[in-house]
Amino acid sequence: MIEIGKVQTLTIERITPIGAYLSDGFDTTDVVLLPEKEVPKNSRAGDQIDVFIYRDSKDRLISTTREPKIQIGEFAALKVADITKVGAFLDWGLEKDLLLPYNEQTVKVQKGRDYLVNLYTDKSDRLCATMKIYPLLKVDAPYKVGDWIEGYVYQINPEIGAFVAIDNLYHGLILIKDANSDIHCGEKVHARVSEIRNDGKLVLSPNKKAYKEIPKDAVAILTKLNESQGFLPYNDKTDAYLIKKEFNMSKSSFKRAVGKLLKEKKIKITERGIEKNGK
Repeated sequence: MIEIGKVQTLTIERITPIGAYLSDGFDTTDVVLLPEKEVPKNSRAGDQIDVFIYRDSKDRLISTTREPKIQIGEFAALKVADITKVGAFLDWGLEKDLLLPYNEQTVKVQKGRDYLVNLYTDKSDRLCATMKIYPLLKVDAPYKVGDWIEGYVYQINPEIGAFVAIDNLYHGLILIKDANSDIHCGEKVHARVSEIRNDGKLVLSPNKKAYKEIPKDAVAILTKLNESQGFLPYNDKTDAYLIKKEFNMSKSSFKRAVGKLLKEKKIKITERGIEKNGK
């Protein structure tokens, strides 16, 4: 059975001028097209190939050898490529961007920003994204009080706090009293577990007390790195004015914080700037 929204191994049934028709190897009448430009050279009928199934601009099932950034049922932080009358469109690594309908948005999204979404099929069997991921997350995360975690803010309630998807999988919450005023949906956060509730959900603390083992300036640099895909174009030769503007700290404070992060092997310095280890 050919399944939409998944990478699967299919069999080439026949090759035509417009591409190869693929089946699951059992029902040879149920086929999907792999466009000619994506058919590997020297392919023949009977060969197997890994492809992702989705719908093209005319809502026809089609396959691609490109690997998407998200598959059905998964979570991923995707960048908003465009905003139209029907909703936002996200870059998920394929030619046709992924629709995030307005009624599936928990906040008004902004072009160029990343937002955590889940991939699902709508009533018309079309692939769409949703930001309404609260009921999809799990409890009983493998963390204890004091552990550091990373996750994405996926919703903000001004009376409760910022909801965080830990590891894009588990429930987390930064209480409103601990949340920064400029925290936003789509932001990647680094926080410490301060409480494990009876229901298994984790309360997180990114405040100064939680960062006791990591000085404030080092935390600021790590946060900027997380927001910039693990790279920042700054080093000890960068003008002090730019350091102050970007990090709100003096150049000497910046150099001390970088030195501590280097010692702890959290970052590395290259000719281009700072890179986060394990990014």
